[in-house]
Amino acid sequence: MGEIFEIEGLKELEEFLQTQSEIEQLRERLFAEFLKYTDYKNAGEWNKAVRLCESLAIIGWGNHEPVEALRGQFFNGNPATCFQNKFGETRFVDAIWSKRVNGFTMEQGRTSYCFSPDDPNQKQSVLWEYEVKEDIQDISLESQRNWIPKNPVWIKRIISNCYENSKAVIESVDKELQSELNRRMRPEKYGRAINQIIINCSYSYYDHAYCKTNYVIADEKLKLKQKDFYPTLLTMFTKKEIEQNGYFLRNRFEFGPFRADTGKIRIGLNLEKEFSELSHAEQKLKLSEYILFALNHVTDKLKKKKLDYDFDLMLEDFNSILTEWKA
Repeated sequence: MGEIFEIEGLKELEEFLQTQSEIEQLRERLFAEFLKYTDYKNAGEWNKAVRLCESLAIIGWGNHEPVEALRGQFFNGNPATCFQNKFGETRFVDAIWSKRVNGFTMEQGRTSYCFSPDDPNQKQSVLWEYEVKEDIQDISLESQRNWIPKNPVWIKRIISNCYENSKAVIESVDKELQSELNRRMRPEKYGRAINQIIINCSYSYYDHAYCKTNYVIADEKLKLKQKDFYPTLLTMFTKKEIEQNGYFLRNRFEFGPFRADTGKIRIGLNLEKEFSELSHAEQKLKLSEYILFALNHVTDKLKKKKLDYDFDLMLEDFNSILTEWKA
């Protein structure tokens, strides 16, 4: 068991695990060890949990619920760590960390415990006030480098603000479309090269005179870059009009790079005020059109990379679910 904590490279870890016999017994030993570190108390214990999750992702979780050990960032810039299942639900300890002069420690008052069906003690969720003690270690917090099979298409929103007439549609995306994608997509059949295609939607909004954003969508033929937006906007409106209406010129789509190490690619989708003035049915149709265009665009590019992934089957499944949602 100790060898997996000494192997640094993911490829070397995979090669080591694939040479082992009695995989089922190995899986149960790894899972039993993992359970010890789900209630991690310091950086060292978290890093061991990460390595165990990487190992179980390689050989499979068997009858246990697969989770990923993820390091992210809290809004104040401090590290955040948690375990998430394929639906994005948090399990076990979810911690915010504080930086000290000589290392990191978990924050009391910002650490939670989330119920897991695999917890032998069946502890119930405790939000924010899960008890921790200061345990400073000068160790970098790791994040899992491979991933469990899950729905590859995630449709998110950047902020919660939007026009009133779009609220029901956005809620439907979150609670109906995304839920169905998570439940009905078949990631095990597509391959392991893609982790997540994240479509971040930015909606126009007007809360009050000092809190407003109305996107003006640029002509795609202009191929504008970030530095071009405001000068071009000034050719369309006066400064007073821009300030009064909260105008921001943006491209409809913003395509980020594909990162093979994380298996992720991000797409920005900007929506103008006029979108929110459509009926709910029309908004669904228009949003579906934009999402499908973006997804086809990135998959066409990813296919050229000759990745071991069945993009056609993935798109077929996605189209079927999207068609039902927009009907």
